[in-house]
Amino acid sequence: MKTQTENSNTESFRHPEKIRQMFARIAPAYDFLNHALSANIDKLWRKRVVRKLKNILENPNALVLDVACGTGDLAIEMKKYGKAKIIGTDFCRPMLEIAKRKNLKNQISIPYVEGDGLNLPFSESSFDAVTIAFGLRNFSNWEKGLKEAYRVLKIGGKLLVLEFSTPVVPGFKQLFNFYFNRILPAIGGIISGSRIAYEYLPDSVSKFPNQQQLAEMMKKVGFKSVEYENLTGGVAAIHLGQK
Repeated sequence: MKTQTENSNTESFRHPEKIRQMFARIAPAYDFLNHALSANIDKLWRKRVVRKLKNILENPNALVLDVACGTGDLAIEMKKYGKAKIIGTDFCRPMLEIAKRKNLKNQISIPYVEGDGLNLPFSESSFDAVTIAFGLRNFSNWEKGLKEAYRVLKIGGKLLVLEFSTPVVPGFKQLFNFYFNRILPAIGGIISGSRIAYEYLPDSVSKFPNQQQLAEMMKKVGFKSVEYENLTGGVAAIHLGQK
């Protein structure tokens, strides 16, 4: 994610520089833990994102920006699927270095730009689509992040946010919360060497707007035709809006 001004919504420990340092520390284990701790369900969620942007991704003249791209998983999934040009941006250089190495592994070419999600280094009305996967909740100002995505989108362009959300299935909700708050931090801490990073994860999710609240925030920013889809009982959700 990016160098960001603090939001009154957030705690002081979520200062952007601390977030940057935290992600830099866990970068080597980030991909393994993402896939292992989600039983690879996160890969299915990203494929769902790609399907929702099918028409744009199939257009060889389209330009898509993946904000808070991390190690590039979503950017790579989009590039493999379609013909559109994909650009990734993130404020954590160690994450971007891993993403760049994946270009060679996957024999693809995706430009990655170190940048701030609250002050994107791109001109307004530049992109046909903007994606943010598991990154918006880490911004120190969620609304400002949405406004930046709106700014760089072309008229008619789409924003798609994939993020952890609020489980909606009774029973499953309690089971997931136990895993998310007790089991995941312990395993993640042992493997990554940074338990605080995996305690931060459920804490940041608990403070993030739920499905309806995020939809309303997108509408407030100016997005039209806002809709969302729950994934895996609301563990995650995809929000889609159009400029």
